[in-house]
Amino acid sequence: MKKLAFYIITLFISLQTLQAREIYVSTRGNDANEGTKTSPLKTVTQALKQAREWRRLNEKGIENGITILLDEGLYKEAKTLLIRPEDSGNASSPTIIRSVKDKKAVISGGISVNGWQQGCNDPRIAPALRSLVWWTDAPLIGNRQLEFRQMWVNGTKAQRVSQFAEGVLERMIDFNPHDETITIPTPDIAGLQNAKQLEMLVHQRWAIAILRVASMEQQGRQTVVRFHQPESQLEFAHPWPQPVIGGERGNSSFCLMNALELLNLPGEWFQDYPNGRIYYLPRLGEDMTQAEVIVPAQETLLEIAGTPERPVQHIYFDNIRFEHASWMRPSHEGHVPLQGGFPLIDAYKLYIPGLPEKAELENQAWIKRPESAITATYANHIIFDGCTFQRMGSTGLDLAEGVSNSKVQNCIFTDIGGTGLMIGTFPDGGFETHIPYKPALAQKLCSNIDIHNNLITKVTNEDWGAVGIGAGYVKGINITNNEVSHVNYSGICVGWGWTPLESGMSDNRIEANYVHHFAQQLYDAGGLYTLSNQPRSVMRNNRLEALVDAPYATNERAFYIYFDEATDGYTVENNWCPEERFDSNRPGPNNQWINNGPSVAEIIKTQAGRINNDNFLSEDTLH
Repeated sequence: MKKLAFYIITLFISLQTLQAREIYVSTRGNDANEGTKTSPLKTVTQALKQAREWRRLNEKGIENGITILLDEGLYKEAKTLLIRPEDSGNASSPTIIRSVKDKKAVISGGISVNGWQQGCNDPRIAPALRSLVWWTDAPLIGNRQLEFRQMWVNGTKAQRVSQFAEGVLERMIDFNPHDETITIPTPDIAGLQNAKQLEMLVHQRWAIAILRVASMEQQGRQTVVRFHQPESQLEFAHPWPQPVIGGERGNSSFCLMNALELLNLPGEWFQDYPNGRIYYLPRLGEDMTQAEVIVPAQETLLEIAGTPERPVQHIYFDNIRFEHASWMRPSHEGHVPLQGGFPLIDAYKLYIPGLPEKAELENQAWIKRPESAITATYANHIIFDGCTFQRMGSTGLDLAEGVSNSKVQNCIFTDIGGTGLMIGTFPDGGFETHIPYKPALAQKLCSNIDIHNNLITKVTNEDWGAVGIGAGYVKGINITNNEVSHVNYSGICVGWGWTPLESGMSDNRIEANYVHHFAQQLYDAGGLYTLSNQPRSVMRNNRLEALVDAPYATNERAFYIYFDEATDGYTVENNWCPEERFDSNRPGPNNQWINNGPSVAEIIKTQAGRINNDNFLSEDTLH
């Protein structure tokens, strides 16, 4: 029945386009052309403008919809694609942006890096490596050198230079909030204390911090590290999460990164600032005179931007690949998140605990939303079908606020630095995180969204504390038949607020998903993770396995299902996992647990996860 339902949706979209007006786009086209198959436009921007004009003038033929057909190729738009209320269609006349049949169009925020030269005598590079290092100057965007934090060589992500191999950390010695210092073992790397762009990645329970180093004071075998503002004050003032000294499994860990003195492994790169020069140590078999090197020049590729009064409606994306989006905030202000990749803008421990509705609360925190490659606000009937989101620095796709009656189905999310797919309100700016959310306008809440049959894998690879699928304050969300794997924290998360009070969340469904290889680096994690009161919600028929023993965790807190603070209103039934490794943190009284664990019927395992789809690459291919 599920397969039939989605075949019907696909057939519906196909029928809608039989008599639709068509606009053709090709990388070989020209924006002065007519937009026909024989005279295509060159850019998606111009195609959207033409469709907008047809709707404004109510052109003949658009009553059956407008289809923008992208020929195979790489579309590098000069700025963020913006879809406005004026672009809206309706149920009988949607606007569809799709690749031509059996082709794949790519919308990219990347730019090529060329002009590589071999050999560099920079004294910061170890003498034995100077002849092996390649270098070039960063591309110019406008009249400025492009600055970036991600780079791909021949389609494979290169590692921004680090003290250790990818994913490897070292235990810190001390964490001192009063002095705002972290003490570490003295690195055996000449000149590192003079590096001007050095950063420290800090492992802190269920999140990481990225801190720009201000100074390093060597004291024999120990070195005291201080940091720039604003991240220094945030890191040492906020109590949750902070690093642990003297944990069950040892102290919290760290890694230094982003200094040319650290360059020593094939596949590592460094960009000097402010001159923009790029240094790279090639991997075996890479010929930099022939290599395709891409760096991201945009953080946001596509923005669907409606308003409460005039939402964007009936826009469909079919078989489009979105790739190469940047994430630059850590370079400019550091990155100290509360949870789920949400950076703090202020936080501190209360001298006198308590709010009227939560007497035990002992901290305050204000956040902002992470950057995203594709974002939608105040929109309905938005569909992403068969699309790919990859090679992105922060969030892949974000249905941020006021999105309803929409679908994300049959899509692939991979090679993403933050959360793969984010949905719903996470109150930010001046809204304190622990205050129950009660939107003044009901339409601000994301509702009635289907997340179905997607593959989310190898995401959270820069911000380890992000998640596979993350939903905040949402209502009527259906997360079904997805596969989520190889994430550094939790797999599928629904809820926000840490509150037992009513907040609008209800009727959420997490069903028949396959979550595996999660908690690869962080803990206090769940394959399925929830927060706060969500009446009439269900979590059933999921398959959960391969919970990774995070190597730098300071305790054992990772679970197949984790009901974090005040979770309530869930029926939890027939979820298979190899052991009953569950936990609840002050749950509400209205949760029901029915037959979960290794005794669940074998058929639950076989039916969880993605429905067979010939458009999918195998996970082995993606890895």
